[in-house]
Amino acid sequence: MPQSLYQQLLTLVRKSALLGSCGSVLSWDRETYMPTGGNEHRANQLSLLAGVAHEWSTLPKIGELLDQLGDSELTDAADSDTAVNIREIRRTYDRSRKLPQRLVEEISRVTALAQHHWAEARSNSDFRAFAPWLEQIITLKREEAAAVGFAEGGEPYDALLDEYEPGASSADVAAVFDALRQEVVPLLDAIKGARNVPSRALLSQHFPAAQQAMLGREAAAAIGFDFRKGRLDVTTHPFCSGFGPGDCRLTTRYDESFFSSAFFGTLHESGHGMYEQGLREDAFGTPLGSSVSLGIHESQSRMWENLVGRSRAFWQHFYPRAQQLFPDALSSSSLDDFHFAINAVSPSFIRVEADEVTYNLHIMLRFDLERDLISGKLKPNDVPEAWNSRFTSDFGITPANDTEGCLQDIHWSAGLLGYFPTYALGNMYASQFYAAAEAELGDLQQMFAKGEFMPLLDWLREHIHYHGQRFTASRLVEVVTGMSLSNKPLMQQLNARFRPLYGI
Repeated sequence: MPQSLYQQLLTLVRKSALLGSCGSVLSWDRETYMPTGGNEHRANQLSLLAGVAHEWSTLPKIGELLDQLGDSELTDAADSDTAVNIREIRRTYDRSRKLPQRLVEEISRVTALAQHHWAEARSNSDFRAFAPWLEQIITLKREEAAAVGFAEGGEPYDALLDEYEPGASSADVAAVFDALRQEVVPLLDAIKGARNVPSRALLSQHFPAAQQAMLGREAAAAIGFDFRKGRLDVTTHPFCSGFGPGDCRLTTRYDESFFSSAFFGTLHESGHGMYEQGLREDAFGTPLGSSVSLGIHESQSRMWENLVGRSRAFWQHFYPRAQQLFPDALSSSSLDDFHFAINAVSPSFIRVEADEVTYNLHIMLRFDLERDLISGKLKPNDVPEAWNSRFTSDFGITPANDTEGCLQDIHWSAGLLGYFPTYALGNMYASQFYAAAEAELGDLQQMFAKGEFMPLLDWLREHIHYHGQRFTASRLVEVVTGMSLSNKPLMQQLNARFRPLYGI
C-alpha cells in the first residue's frame, strides 16, 4: 500500500516538474533568440505556466499523500531514496502552499518584463529607467518573504535565502563571510605591495569571437560537458539552464578585446551543466534528481572555472591550442606569462571577470545591499549611490557608470534575491570538495597537464551529483569531506596559488 501511494506522489510532482521545464525552455529562448518585440507576450506565457505549475505543485492530493506516507516504513531509513523524496517534497510543498498563486504569477510576469528593461538600461547605463521595475520586484519579494515566514530572531531575507540555500540564515552566512573577509583582505593587501606584476595587456589584444567559441567548446567538451545532450549559445548575461534529461543549455558572451570573459565564463557554465548532466535521469522531477542547493551548484561551476581552468597544469595542455587559434595575440608569449595574466589580482568593477581573491568581496557587497533592500533600510532609487559608496570603500575604485556598477548583473531583474550569497558559499564548498578529491585520487594537476579530466568528474558524479538532495548542503560537505563548511581550504588554495605568483 505505501508503495502505491508513493508512486502516486511521484507522478504528481513529476507532472509539475515537466511543466516547469517547459517554462525554462521559454525563458532560455527569451534570453537567446526571441525578438525583443515578443517580450510582453512571453511574459504572459511565463506567468500562465508559473501559475499552473504552482497550482499543480500545491494540489491538496499531494498533501494527503504526504500525510499518509509520513509515518510509513518508507521513511524508516532517513537517507533512503523513498525517505529523501518524501522529506524534500514535503519541504517544498509546505513552502509553496504559503504562496498565493496570484503572487507567483505576478512575480513571473514582472520579472519577465523587467529583464528586458534591465538589458536596455544596462546598455544605456541608465539606472533610472530600471528603477521602477526594481521597485516592483522588491515589493513582490517582500510579500513573498512575509508569506513564507522565517524563524524567530531572523529577518525577512532569510525566507528568500532559504529558496536557494535551504536551512541557511542571513546571520550564519554573514558570520562565515566576516571570517573569510578577515583573511582575504590581508592577502589582497600583500598582493598590492608585491613586486611581481603580471602583464594584463596580454589578455586585451584581439581575440576573434569565432576562435574563442571554438576553444571554449573544445575545453568544455574536454572537461566533460556532453554536447550530445547540450548546446552553447550567446546571451547578454551567461547562464546555464537544465531542462531535464538529455537537454542542458549553456550560454556565454564574447568580447574580442578580452580573452577571459567568454572562456572562463564558458568553463563556469560548463561546471553547472555537468552537474545537471550528472543528476539521475531516472529521478527527474523528484528531489533525488535535483541539485542540493545553489551553493553546491556554484561549487561545481567555480571549481571547473578556477581550480581547474586557471591552473598552470590546465594550460600546459591547452596553451598550444590557444596559441594556434590566436597566433597574433599569443604566439610570442610564454605559458608562464599567460598563466600569470589569467590569475592577475586587481580590484575591478565586473563581478564575472573578477579574480579569485577579490571575487568574494563582490558577493559580500551584493549580499549586504540585498538584505537592506528587503528590510527597507535601502530604497531602490538609492541603490546606485549605496553601491558606489560601498564599492569605493571595499575596492578603492568607483564605477564610472551604472553599467559597470549596479546594473551589471541580471539577478535582481530576474527576481533572484537571495541567490548571490551562494557564489561565495560555492567557492568554499569547491575548495573542500577539491581537497577531498585530490586526497583520494592523487595529484590532480598531473592529470590536468595530460588532458585527463574524467577522474575528477567521475569523483564528483559519485560523491555529489548522483545523490541529488539526499543530504542537505551542510551535511553533504561533512559526508564528502569529513568536516563542516570552513573558509580554511579556500584560503589555503588562494595562498598556495597567489603567494608564489606574486613572490610574497
